[in-house]
Amino acid sequence: MSELRPPRYMKVVNRVVRVVHSLGIPTGPAQILTVPGRKSGKPRSAPMTPFHHDDGALYTVAGYPGADWAANARAARAGTLTRGRRSRRVKIVELSPQEAVPVLRSFAVKVPVGVVFAKRSGLVKHGTPDELAALAGRVAVFRFDFED
Repeated sequence: MSELRPPRYMKVVNRVVRVVHSLGIPTGPAQILTVPGRKSGKPRSAPMTPFHHDDGALYTVAGYPGADWAANARAARAGTLTRGRRSRRVKIVELSPQEAVPVLRSFAVKVPVGVVFAKRSGLVKHGTPDELAALAGRVAVFRFDFED
């Protein structure tokens, strides 16, 4: 399989979501993660759809292997999660492939928009929990721990 990349429209969609959020208007379940760039150190923001797993913690899944925002989050290990006008500082913890399996299964059920994205990008065919769980180790899975 060739290297997977996001659909061409994603940059435009992400820009629109960031602008709408900057106006204080939440867009569905989407939130904006802002972390320092791993090379430039400048703030980098990316929309994502965090979700609560069965343990009550908040998680997110990279939409494809090698996502730049995931590499920045991995390097920064902390950032700001914003929904509308509300921002919270978070620690960013990357899960091991073994830890990611149950979270990816949960993602398959709790984040339908993410499953559609995974199907369109060619990561999965049907979007079943088993297919998403098989992505453990290929796509980054992060837990957000809120800082007080």
